[in-house]
Amino acid sequence: QERLVESGGGLVQPGGSLTLSCTTSGFTPDWDAIGWFRQVAGKEREEVSCINADGVSRYYSDSAKGRFTISRDKDKNLVHLEMNNLKPEDTAVYYCASPCSSWYPWDASEVDYWGRGTQVTVSS
Repeated sequence: QERLVESGGGLVQPGGSLTLSCTTSGFTPDWDAIGWFRQVAGKEREEVSCINADGVSRYYSDSAKGRFTISRDKDKNLVHLEMNNLKPEDTAVYYCASPCSSWYPWDASEVDYWGRGTQVTVSS
């Protein structure tokens, strides 16, 4: 059975860094793209980033470009999201998700599997 478990959230000051990790199980590592979405209370869930099965192709939202890096360790079934220069507007619950596209934006309604989320708070 497919399962996604996030870790690594927390409280960080503006300009700081956090790395989120997603442990995957039950997926086919050679075929499945894994991504990160985030949601602020009262707003729609939005895609942040996605990485394809071989870890070569990556998608980033405009807000993530230049600050966030997604990576994948297929041997350990891990997907990481390194977030740098964090801003208060990055505050949200971050979810690991599949499938997604590493080539174009993916709508949350098209995601089949979600993790339970991890809170990221950027505040001084």
